[in-house]
Amino acid sequence: MKNIITQFSRIFVGILFIISGLIKLNDPIGFSYKLAEYFSEPVFNMPFFVPFSLAIALFLVILEVVLGIMLLIGYKTKFTVWSLLLLIVMFTFLTFYSAYFNVVKDCGCFGDALKLTPWQSFTKDIVLLFFILILFFNQKMVKPLFSNNVQNIVIYASIVLSSLIGVWVLNHLPLIDFRPYKVGNNIQKGMRIPDGAEKSVVEMVFIYKVGGVDKEFTEKDLMAIPEGAVFVDRKDKVITEGYVPPIHDFTMEKDGSDYKEEFLEAPKLMLITAYDLTKADHSGMAKMEKLNQDAKTKGYQVIAMTASSPEEIAAAKKQFGLTFDFYFCDAITVKTIERANPSIVLIEKGTIKQKVHHNDIADLKF
Repeated sequence: MKNIITQFSRIFVGILFIISGLIKLNDPIGFSYKLAEYFSEPVFNMPFFVPFSLAIALFLVILEVVLGIMLLIGYKTKFTVWSLLLLIVMFTFLTFYSAYFNVVKDCGCFGDALKLTPWQSFTKDIVLLFFILILFFNQKMVKPLFSNNVQNIVIYASIVLSSLIGVWVLNHLPLIDFRPYKVGNNIQKGMRIPDGAEKSVVEMVFIYKVGGVDKEFTEKDLMAIPEGAVFVDRKDKVITEGYVPPIHDFTMEKDGSDYKEEFLEAPKLMLITAYDLTKADHSGMAKMEKLNQDAKTKGYQVIAMTASSPEEIAAAKKQFGLTFDFYFCDAITVKTIERANPSIVLIEKGTIKQKVHHNDIADLKF
């Protein structure tokens, strides 16, 4: 019985690590955004790690895949099980911290393929920790499946292939798009809230300064606010979150007006996304004006979406000779639409027809 439980744990943990790693390897940039969120000031306050988020993300996802394979074939069992244990302890701490302090809403464990709440992610890690502990205390039962030479070939090949996949998706686009802006999806439909959908329950919280200290009061506590208290602020506390449409916070703002309804009705729209113009790839930006002119000859309206400031937009337009207009959209939304900075999206009456990395402009089908 002990051997059956150990072998089940081996297969379960190995396959789950491989699947989780491959999903994130498909979109390491998306996972790097999650790591940057953990490193940010409101969470762990380690901003010095933010520039290395992508490198750390790539290392972790490749490690997940390789460790999963190592466990399945029984390669260097002691090293493999110890590595898995250390990883799952780290992941369990992160997901518990996210859930308890409500700081990172989605850990990105399975990328955009499967969204888990912080408490669901923590529960998943507890289950994995349980099975990894079984492996830890029964390491002698995890035997190699092949000879040393075959084991070495399998592991080295998995490292090389995983690395090649990582390099490819960084220079092109994810192999599989799990995001709400994937080709074929209609943006207007993605923003709709169905009739009868669950609504959020929100509680108003009032902050008053009492005796030099900020104190919070709910609506039912208003009569208990002491005399002389000074009003500071009011905030909305979400008690129960209702239905959130797959596409939200999508705007095309310029000069205080939102033009998304107009542009999403256009029969031919080319959307150039660049969430941060100061970090945009220079070689990619240099291609955008010629692309703009080519698209216009084929009857396309051409606009760009960015979260950059008007000053940064003006500087980019001057530097790269850009003549198309830029519209503001939240950086997270622009990053969700497309990972490359810049990238190109072809839209027909709100339906996404094609998306390409700036390295793949030749693949555009006007």
